[in-house]
Amino acid sequence: MNLKKKKQLASKTLGVGKERIVFLPSRLAEIKEAITKQDIRDLYANGAMLIKEIRGRRKAKPGPRKRGSGKVGIKVNSRKSDYVILTRKLRAYIRSVSHGDGLSKEQVKSLRSKIRNKVFRSKAHLKEFLKQK
Repeated sequence: MNLKKKKQLASKTLGVGKERIVFLPSRLAEIKEAITKQDIRDLYANGAMLIKEIRGRRKAKPGPRKRGSGKVGIKVNSRKSDYVILTRKLRAYIRSVSHGDGLSKEQVKSLRSKIRNKVFRSKAHLKEFLKQK
């Protein structure tokens, strides 16, 4: 007895996959008679068909997300604004130093690339670097 269409109708009616529906062998004659969705609902209520449990880990609920103080990062905008402020400060300082002491263009260029690559933490760090040279 081919009950493929009945199983398809039952899966659509009950809202589960075809693999999860099981017809009881003793009630196959009744199931064969069912032609409407309401018939399927009645048969399910009477126990002529069963629905298997979901297998695997899909049934497991995920735990709560961990968001402690160590996971909260600094906002991107604040990091960017800090970078912009420091970069402008250091570039202005280089400009003033190059006019006074007369740094060569190559030195200014290398210093600007170091500023761009965040080699210097602060203006004091840049001054220390220039004293060493």
